[in-house]
Amino acid sequence: MYGHVEKLAEEIQKGAASVEGVEAKLWQVSETLSEEILGKMSAPPKSDVPVITPNDLAEADGFVFGFPTRFGMMSAQFKAFLDATGGLWRTQQLAGKPAGIFYSTGSQGGGQETTALTAITQLVHHGMIFVPIGYTFGAGMFEMEQVKGGSPYGAGTYAGDGSRMPSELELAQAFHQGKYIAGITKKLKAAA
Repeated sequence: MYGHVEKLAEEIQKGAASVEGVEAKLWQVSETLSEEILGKMSAPPKSDVPVITPNDLAEADGFVFGFPTRFGMMSAQFKAFLDATGGLWRTQQLAGKPAGIFYSTGSQGGGQETTALTAITQLVHHGMIFVPIGYTFGAGMFEMEQVKGGSPYGAGTYAGDGSRMPSELELAQAFHQGKYIAGITKKLKAAA
């Protein structure tokens, strides 16, 4: 809504594209809130990133899904998108494809890990392979001197009241996640 997930997504896309032979596309899901509600929330206009359809997923070799957190879970907009993937589920067109997760929360107690945990169920029902980043980001995972979102499940940021944008460390973790998952996706595709 306020651009935090998009900022992380842009870095993930850069990280993925840094792997030779990988093409990374950036998409957004449809907005479900009315213009009136968005106005009351002081939401800025949506970016010009293309809106994804469920069938677009079938064309991809792997995914890194990002969403804001609402009450410790993915936003309703992203859940509505995934709820529309029943046809892909029925035919298991996403089975065996690697998928990662990243997120933005409003506070340190806002659900960085619960959002990832509750999102994994969507991947499991599709037969996707969840690819966490673990502690592969190295020393950045242990940073204690500054506020930093993210976890072994994936990159993340703290939005606060919406005015705090992702830090350089959070953006670096997002770049790492994109590169890491793209490398795994490329290996899995080559082995198929």
